[in-house]
This record gives sequence, structure tokens and C-alpha cells, in this order.
Amino acid sequence: MPSPEDALQVSRNAYEEHARTCRQCHFDMSPCAVSKHLLRAYNNARRAQARPNSALR
Repeated sequence: MPSPEDALQVSRNAYEEHARTCRQCHFDMSPCAVSKHLLRAYNNARRAQARPNSALR
């Protein structure tokens, strides 16, 4: 099972890579549904890491 730090890094990399390569997100400056989903996953991972005892869940 990946650590919370690993999950945070993976979700952040996925979001940033998508934002750089997606035509709608990068060129049109309007986030697409995938971008919103990846950002939500990143925010959830960030919150999980910030919680004390997150490894116990």
C-alpha cells in the first residue's frame, strides 16, 4: 500500500501532467472534467496526509 506521501506525489504529478497536455486546460484556460477529477483526487490526498493518524485508517 502506498504511503500518504506517495499518493500525494502521484496525484499531483497526474494533475500537473494533464494540465500541461490537455488542449482545453492548457490552451483554452478552462478546466475540463478530467482536470477537475484529478484536482479533487490531489486535494483528497493532501487532506489525508495532513490528518494525524492517517496511516491507521
